[in-house]
Amino acid sequence: MTTHTTAASASASTSVSASAGASTTTVDPTTGITAAGASRSRLDFARAAPKVFRMIIGLDAAAREGLDPALVELIQIRASHLNHCAYCLHMHTNDARKAGEDEDRLHMVALWREAQHFFTPKEQAALALTEAVTLVADGGVPDAVYAEAAAHFDDRELAHVLSLILTINTWNRVALATGKIAGTDERTR
Repeated sequence: MTTHTTAASASASTSVSASAGASTTTVDPTTGITAAGASRSRLDFARAAPKVFRMIIGLDAAAREGLDPALVELIQIRASHLNHCAYCLHMHTNDARKAGEDEDRLHMVALWREAQHFFTPKEQAALALTEAVTLVADGGVPDAVYAEAAAHFDDRELAHVLSLILTINTWNRVALATGKIAGTDERTR
């Protein structure tokens, strides 16, 4: 099996204390990533399967068409929470901030049901659908959840919301399976 090493941050380093014989890990202050974490060796999916990678990028771009960019990020953030994908969560919360998303709303995405006043009914419907589709093995997509989403989105929008949910779930699984490190954004390479 061929593996590829992710690029380590130039300023991250690990040192050993001579007096105590204990290993001390230095964390890159700009990313919070240790040298050991950044040097994990896993498959470079984009290089190993470039055609598949480009197809996922194409699906992602097509899914976003016509959707409110703020809604796109909320969906991606919620799915990333549910899938425990720190890499994608970090990326999409940063993207949302850069797009002007309110910090309070970002903090409430994981608990949106308890903080509904932060989100529009349309966003709530999308978040509920995101949860149902992401956790589909736990009970399918309930009719009530689907009906609520269908009440807020026309057929085209709903198809795009579903496509976006499917896409972020794919990205989460790619990132988790290939050991992506939160704080690194490989879109810039």
